Amino acid sequence: MQIGELAARTGVSRRSLRYYEQRGLLHSRRTEVGWREYDEDVEVRVRNVHELLSAGLTVEDVRRVEPCLDQADHFPCDGVDEALEIHEARLAVLDERLARIQEHRDRLARRVERLREQREAQR
Repeated sequence: MQIGELAARTGVSRRSLRYYEQRGLLHSRRTEVGWREYDEDVEVRVRNVHELLSAGLTVEDVRRVEPCLDQADHFPCDGVDEALEIHEARLAVLDERLARIQEHRDRLARRVERLREQREAQR
C-alpha cells in the first residue's frame, strides 16, 4: 500500500509516516517511480508508534521497545520490564514538568490578583 492509503487507514499524517521512517521506526520499499510502498501488516506498527509518541515517549524510547511494536496489543511483550522502566521514567519527567508549570501558574495567578487589587485601589 502507498503512503496515502496508510495515512488514511491509520489516521496518521503522511508527514508523520515519513518522520517515522526517517527515524528508523517504519520501513518501506520504493516502487520503480520512487513511491513508498508498505506491507499490509504495517498498520499495527504505525498505530503503536503513534500512540507511544502521543503519550509522551521519545523516539529513542520507542526504539527501545521496538520488538513490541508489531503486536496488536504491544504490551505485554517479552520486554515488559524495560517497557515499564521507560514508561515510568517518562512519567517522572512529565510529572516534573507539570509541577514546574503549576508553580509558574501559581506565581502568575498571584500577580494577577495583586494587579487587580491595585486597580481597585486606584479607582
